Amino acid sequence: MQDGWLDFEAPLVELERRIDDLRSLATSQDLQAERELEQLERKAVGLRRRIFSGLSSWQRVQLARHPRRPHTLDYIEHLFTDFVELQGDRAFGQDAALVAGLARFQGRPVAVVGHQKGRSTRENIARNFGMPHPEGYRKALRVMQLAERFGNPIIALVDTPGAYPGIGAEERGQAEAIARSVREMSRLRVPIIVFVTGEGGSGGALAIAVGDRVYMLAYAFYSVISPEGCASILWNTREKAVDAAEALKFTARDLEALGVVDGVLPEPEGGAHRDPRTMAATISETIAVSLAELDRLAPDVLVRQRQERFLAMGAYHEVDPA
Repeated sequence: MQDGWLDFEAPLVELERRIDDLRSLATSQDLQAERELEQLERKAVGLRRRIFSGLSSWQRVQLARHPRRPHTLDYIEHLFTDFVELQGDRAFGQDAALVAGLARFQGRPVAVVGHQKGRSTRENIARNFGMPHPEGYRKALRVMQLAERFGNPIIALVDTPGAYPGIGAEERGQAEAIARSVREMSRLRVPIIVFVTGEGGSGGALAIAVGDRVYMLAYAFYSVISPEGCASILWNTREKAVDAAEALKFTARDLEALGVVDGVLPEPEGGAHRDPRTMAATISETIAVSLAELDRLAPDVLVRQRQERFLAMGAYHEVDPA
C-alpha cells in the first residue's frame, strides 16, 4: 500500500496521475491535448472496470478497510443537518470509537449512531481504531432510547473490526453491554435502518445493527470473525487469511443471497472512497425509501417483524429437557 492506495489500485492510480499531469501541463502551457486526454481517460475507464469487476473476497476486505474510505462522521456531514453529538454513558466515560447524537434527515429529527475510525495514526489511537469499549455501546443505547422517547427513527452506520477485547473493557462488562444493546434494539418502537459501510466485525457490529432494514455497501463485509482470526484458528497462521476470506462467504452479495441483509448498495466505480458524495446520495435515497415503508407500520408490528427477522436467521434445534 502506497500513499493510502491499495496494491491492486496502483496501475489505475498511476494512469490517473498521468492524466492529471497532462491536464495541468496543457492548461499552464496552453497546449491542445484534448485528443490525448480523451484517449487516456477511455483507457482509465476500461482499466477501472477490469479491476473492479473481478474482485476476490480478500480484495473486497481490503476495500472495506481502505484508509481513504468514508467513515461515520464523513457520512453525517453529507446526510444530515443540525447534528449534535452526545457523549458519555453516564456510568464510566466517553468512548470516541462510537459516535452518537441527534440530527435531522431532510428536516426530520433522527438519531444517528456509528463506529468511527481515524485517518492518521494519532486519530486511530484516539478512536481506538473504531473498536468500542462497553461505554461506547451504552452511550449508543442511551441515544437510541432517547430517540424512542421522542418517536424519532434511528440510523446506524456500522464499520468496526469488532468490539475492543482488552482487559479493561472486559472488566467493565463488554459482553453484557453488547448483549443488552442487541436486546433493547429488538424492542425499540421506532424505525431502525442499518448500513454496513465497511467492516462488520462480529458482536461489535451487531450491537448497533439490529434493524428493520439492514443494507450493505457493495465492498463491505459482515462476519462473525475476521479472515485473519479465522485463519489463525483453522490453520494456525494468519497467512491463510485469503483462503479464509473466500470460505467465510461474508461479502455483500453472499449475505444478500443468505437473507442476512435486505439489499446491496452500489458504490461509485472504484469504491466509496473515490466519490463519497455520490455514495452518501445513494444512502440518502435508501433512507428516504425505507422510512416511507416503515412509517406505515404500527410500533407493535415494527417490533414483531424485527424480532422475527433475527430469530429466523441460522439453523438450530430445540431439545426437550425432559
